[in-house]
Amino acid sequence: MNCTIRWAGADTMSFIAESGSGHSFVMDGAPEGGGRNLGPRPMEVVLSGTAACTAYDVVLILRKSGQAITGCEVQTDSDRAQTDPKVFTRIHMHFKVRGHNLKPNLVQRAIGLSHEKYCSATKMLGLTADISHSFEVVEELGASQDAAGASSSAVKAGEAGA
Repeated sequence: MNCTIRWAGADTMSFIAESGSGHSFVMDGAPEGGGRNLGPRPMEVVLSGTAACTAYDVVLILRKSGQAITGCEVQTDSDRAQTDPKVFTRIHMHFKVRGHNLKPNLVQRAIGLSHEKYCSATKMLGLTADISHSFEVVEELGASQDAAGASSSAVKAGEAGA
């Protein structure tokens, strides 16, 4: 795996990232650090990438388990050290998993497998951060069942620490 990061210029704190797979995006610093808020901060990208890594695993595991998953959202909340290097010290991930007749025990198992075995980003950040997770399963109602206009209803929730 490789990437190239290019500084956007002398009067900016913007950086253009190009991944080995050919995708590009802009990262920028906070205005108080000379940035112009043109993109996410680099550490936001690290946190986002970690959440996407584990969401990818959860979706893949649930599909392989025969679950009718229709959506997966991960909301993160984190703390960083007060002094340099300002590593992550706490990360909480809340999963909202949508689907038809999803089994909460399989959702919990998929999240656990991702955090404990498959997600390399979670494993790396776990060296400095206490990583925990919780989840909720949201039942997606079919068009014929949804006469009242509601699109879903939350049915189960769980919580665990890593």
